[in-house]
Amino acid sequence: MSKNIILCGFMGCGKTTVGKNLQKRSGMNMIDTDAYIEKNQGMKISEIFDKYGESYFRDLEYDACCELSKKSGIIISTGGGALTFERNVQALKKNGTIVLIDVPLDAIKERLKNDTTRPLLQRPDKDEAMRELYEKRMPLYKKAADIIVDGEFPPLQVALNIIHIAKI
Repeated sequence: MSKNIILCGFMGCGKTTVGKNLQKRSGMNMIDTDAYIEKNQGMKISEIFDKYGESYFRDLEYDACCELSKKSGIIISTGGGALTFERNVQALKKNGTIVLIDVPLDAIKERLKNDTTRPLLQRPDKDEAMRELYEKRMPLYKKAADIIVDGEFPPLQVALNIIHIAKI
């Protein structure tokens, strides 16, 4: 497999967990864009947001998409906002198939109810923030996606579905 598999979807949809399962089953290496940025910057995403702001982070994210698109045969797990930016979509599509892991908002809320690590949700009105982001982002994910898979199954099943549909 020379093309990359790019996993996208709303925060908490399982991109990283599904990606790890996909890696085990396909033999492809996986790179998480957020972890890649954290390693390159020597700080956590939340620290980057706090110190430099979202715009700076989004530039780092674009750089990461461009760099990773030059690799072949890897699984790229993107951050929740990455594919809401057309420049990232175009960079990653050059050498990849974008797979949307689709999970309904109610399931996302349940998965993230105790999460304190996501900068965009650190608000008193967390549920409202999630709903607004979800409604804004889902149409963009669907537009970017080459393949859409149901993400409400266990991560291994989602990975197996991706392998089958993407013919990995």
